[in-house]
Amino acid sequence: MATKIAPLSGFPEWLPADRLTEQLVLDVVRETFERHGFVNIETRAVEPVDRLLGKGGDADKEIYGVSRLAADDDRDADLGLHFDLTVPFARYVLENAGKLTFPFRRYQIQKVWRGERPQEGRYREFTQADIDIVGAGELPFHYEAEIPLVIAGVFERLPIGPYRIQVNNRKIPEGFYLGIGLAPEQVAGVLRIVDKLDRIGPEAVREALVEFGATDEQAQACLALAQINATDTSFVEAVRALGVTHETLEAGLSELAAVIAAGMEHAPGVLVADLKVARGLDYYTGTVYETQLVGQEDYGSVCSGGRYDSLASDGKSSYPGVGISIGVSRLLGRLVPGTITTSRPTPTCVLVALNTEDDRASANSLATQLRRRGIATEVAPSAAKFGKQIRYADRRGIPFVWFGPREEGAAHSVKDIRSGEQVDADPASWVPPADDLRPRLIGG
Repeated sequence: MATKIAPLSGFPEWLPADRLTEQLVLDVVRETFERHGFVNIETRAVEPVDRLLGKGGDADKEIYGVSRLAADDDRDADLGLHFDLTVPFARYVLENAGKLTFPFRRYQIQKVWRGERPQEGRYREFTQADIDIVGAGELPFHYEAEIPLVIAGVFERLPIGPYRIQVNNRKIPEGFYLGIGLAPEQVAGVLRIVDKLDRIGPEAVREALVEFGATDEQAQACLALAQINATDTSFVEAVRALGVTHETLEAGLSELAAVIAAGMEHAPGVLVADLKVARGLDYYTGTVYETQLVGQEDYGSVCSGGRYDSLASDGKSSYPGVGISIGVSRLLGRLVPGTITTSRPTPTCVLVALNTEDDRASANSLATQLRRRGIATEVAPSAAKFGKQIRYADRRGIPFVWFGPREEGAAHSVKDIRSGEQVDADPASWVPPADDLRPRLIGG
């Protein structure tokens, strides 16, 4: 009996045209990262489970364990697939610190795995694209202003529509909470509650804060802070108008103002000071980032990160850093198909037609000549009637069909099957229009 194949939920597989879209997006991401001086690394897929558990909060619910079906011992019992790229990167820095030049600027584009419930934009296997800048012992603040500008450089090259990078500084809410009388040991819990504001709403957050131990007045103050946002530095006075003072708060306001000022200069209107952004992970210590598609805020963040001072530490040396991660699969899960696509569904630019099967050797030689000049070319699968070969190219999305000479001394010709225009062509010099040489990303 034939076995029915059922898809595995949460493990997306693109069809060729959408996979091409993904590849072109990844090309933009990689090229932009490299333009900003980031070097590429790749880390192993597995890490010791105790390391994953030590950095991931509730990660024990998400980690996929690794074992061999035919294992006769438990050597692999303590290994798990990484659920993000930050934990393996921190380990990589510690292992290779003596061979790296600091500040170390790295990018990493890899698959990660999480055993969470699949839903729109959330998968069990997906691709992330991370950048981090890590220092040895210290890391100047100005890198916290640089990181979101790199992401703006990526997104401005993608036809994804308007977006905004929401920026906060953890020192602002921490100093504010201390300034209104919350205890230091309450700060992390209050941050996690406020971080749920977009998901559960202000009243539910207020109730959760009171249940956590805040007074109603303190809870209202936390909500007032969280509702402040601006595309310029006016947020500073808005916070001060709340009448709370604390040295940590002032330090955070100064740092966030510098980030927003850089955004106003280099990416006006894109960076937004949004004081409800908290990022629930405890290891963030300074600037934090989230990125949303305008008009699709219900989808949540597609790119997030922040400053951390002690994620990578061996007890003797500390390697503070700042980083951000693009959820590539999450981003494309909302935009493909529809909002973003490609100018054609195949890399092939030219199909070489066959007069007869006896012409296949010369057609292959012609295809090789075009490929050496950077023109993606394939030869027709059979010497069918020309109309059928043209229809094959049309179904594949190949824009040009090349016809070799039918007799000695005759010219080659190439046909643009979209317009029907056919012209003589020299295989040694013909090039397609620049927009047709390779597939391009376009808005849907």
